[in-house]
Amino acid sequence: MNHENIISQRLVIIPLTLYIHFPWCLSKCPYCDFNSHVLSDEKAIASYVDSLLVDLEIEARTHKGSELSSIYFGGGTPSLLSANMVTKIIQQISKSFTFKPAIEITLEANPGTIDLKRCEEFQHAGINRISLGIQSFDDEKLKAIKRIHDAKQALAAIDVVKSAGFTNFNLDLMFGLPGQSIADGLKDLQAALNFMPPHLSWYQLTIEPNTLFAAVKPSRLPHSEKLWEIQQAGQDFLSKMGLKQYEVAAFCRSAENTCRHNINYWQYGDYLGIGAGAHSKITAINHSVKRYWKTADPRVYTQSEDFIEGEEIVATGKIPLEFMFNALRLYQPLSYGLFQERTGFTIDSIKTQLQSAQELGLIELADDSIVTTKHGKNFLNDLLEIFL
Repeated sequence: MNHENIISQRLVIIPLTLYIHFPWCLSKCPYCDFNSHVLSDEKAIASYVDSLLVDLEIEARTHKGSELSSIYFGGGTPSLLSANMVTKIIQQISKSFTFKPAIEITLEANPGTIDLKRCEEFQHAGINRISLGIQSFDDEKLKAIKRIHDAKQALAAIDVVKSAGFTNFNLDLMFGLPGQSIADGLKDLQAALNFMPPHLSWYQLTIEPNTLFAAVKPSRLPHSEKLWEIQQAGQDFLSKMGLKQYEVAAFCRSAENTCRHNINYWQYGDYLGIGAGAHSKITAINHSVKRYWKTADPRVYTQSEDFIEGEEIVATGKIPLEFMFNALRLYQPLSYGLFQERTGFTIDSIKTQLQSAQELGLIELADDSIVTTKHGKNFLNDLLEIFL
């Protein structure tokens, strides 16, 4: 990487978000490769929350007073937390950090773990966005991927989220499920759209290493051509129904309904992570990037004193490539200014890769931005490989 293309000092504040990991579920899904474990003792939750608060206090020593643009409770199944625990965590965060006006505070929830009272309590605690793990409205498909809820519970969960007054919520759906046809996929999408969700996540079931499905592959998985057909049909349907695709697997009704927390990841913003296995990324004033991560085993985490399991300084030449690997997931023009702001490099530092991508018809280069073509969106992996 040509050091003539490096900006010596960061001139703007990079947005900061906070991720809070809750590592337990009622059951481990066979496709899940996240740091999640079956909850065997509810007493473990209280001691874990105590550790979260200590972890938060340690992070605050370095970042006290910093402004947070979003907070995200992920997992696992964080809706297993009590509303009192969520209140305690958010109150402690507010004592150490400044909240951006209209801050987004999301809590992931699974059907079967929430009811109207619980949703109202979460809202009172400060949660203003719920992300529901629906996956499908087809009982046969839900059984095939070993989800513990059924279609009736999924529909009821959406009802209680709306009845509790949440106007900002996401529905998670998957395609490529065992035995799924194009009609099945579209039926799931229509069932979701009946509730007028402001945001929809729709992504392919993938078989990840070290999962139960990797050891015992489910039968009747759609082949690659069928997957493509389902994906294209679904994207066309969602577009016709007024949802805009703004990322590889994310759709929204308006710009106000995007997931700001995830956009910060994709735009190479900074983030703090507390909880077992949570990751952090912090950019220094000289544009150096530090990553560090917490102890993954929740039992070890609750007995830890500093919680950090490892850290690294990202190699300077790797930073522009990391930025592109994340930002190209977004379906919007990528400004040269944002690239420079987040990486500390001028756009000329990746000129060779950009020219290669343009020659292959994967991107177009405007005066001030990079625009991913339809061909580039359809063959995103080919585009990303150019920057690896």
